[in-house]
Amino acid sequence: MIRVLLADDEAMIRAGVRAILASAGDLEVVAEAGDGHEAVELAQRHRPDVCLLDIRMPRLDGLRAAAELRRTCPRSALMMLTTFSEDEYIATALGSGVAGFVLKSGDPQELLAGVRAVHGGGAYLSPTVAQRVIAHLDTGALSRRTDARARTAELTPREREVLGLVGAGLSNADIAARLHVVEGTVKTYVSQVLARLGMRNRVQAAILAHEAGLVHASGNAGNDGNDGNDGGRA
Repeated sequence: MIRVLLADDEAMIRAGVRAILASAGDLEVVAEAGDGHEAVELAQRHRPDVCLLDIRMPRLDGLRAAAELRRTCPRSALMMLTTFSEDEYIATALGSGVAGFVLKSGDPQELLAGVRAVHGGGAYLSPTVAQRVIAHLDTGALSRRTDARARTAELTPREREVLGLVGAGLSNADIAARLHVVEGTVKTYVSQVLARLGMRNRVQAAILAHEAGLVHASGNAGNDGNDGNDGGRA
């Protein structure tokens, strides 16, 4: 039997995946977790053959959980199960030692094939994921997105929010109105962002914001996880 740890914050998703795995006959779910921290703890206790992780989970997401599991449970194969097929997740997951990547919207047979493949020491990408990776290898967009994410990860939540609004083409006055701060505070933030990123002007910053995926996220207030609170800096 291939022993599987399943981690997903949605109980109904876990139930569905567990049923699919149980139907195979050679796969057994030995532990279930609702977040990344619990997944790491249970993996250390049960030492599963395969850890099947959702990407978006509370407390500790699947990507960071995978990095921790690679360190603490090196014999457990890692596989991602997600509804998100954004390029930056694919690149980060593969770079963290994840051997399989299957979309929740895919065929159940893809899930079974993927678990068996990574358990056998191979790798498995669902057809949708494989197409996206291949499509971006020639253009270099995959690595650019990963690099942009890494660079902007060093910024504070409010600085990332300001960078996203700069990328959206908003002026300092517009950003000030959006964030309910004075324009001078926005100028300070923009200067800080440019300095921390080593950029000369707003155009360079706007391009990086697009590559990092911050422009779309900046469209909704509080979407960057700070709910307008920057730790007292604004």
